[in-house]
Amino acid sequence: MSLPSDQTPPDAMFLRRLVTALTVVMMAGMIAIALVIVFRFPDPTPVLPENLTLPAGSTISAVTQGKGWIAIVTDQQEILIYDAKSGALRQTVHAETD
Repeated sequence: MSLPSDQTPPDAMFLRRLVTALTVVMMAGMIAIALVIVFRFPDPTPVLPENLTLPAGSTISAVTQGKGWIAIVTDQQEILIYDAKSGALRQTVHAETD
């Protein structure tokens, strides 16, 4: 049995539709992954109290935030632990140098 030259075989039509459907599903999956990443991982910038004061001449190297406290590591190898609500300095830890 021969088909006219302008007609596509049924198996080829099935494969064409299958590839198109798989492409649409893959694109939808990529969009879903991108949306999950955007909405599940919010901006990691910590919110610091406005009345937080650092010692003179120190620069922030790192910030860590916990429940009720904020720890700031300075470039002078100090860890300053502040109250998260009031911004008051709770504790200062000095690093030992060799």
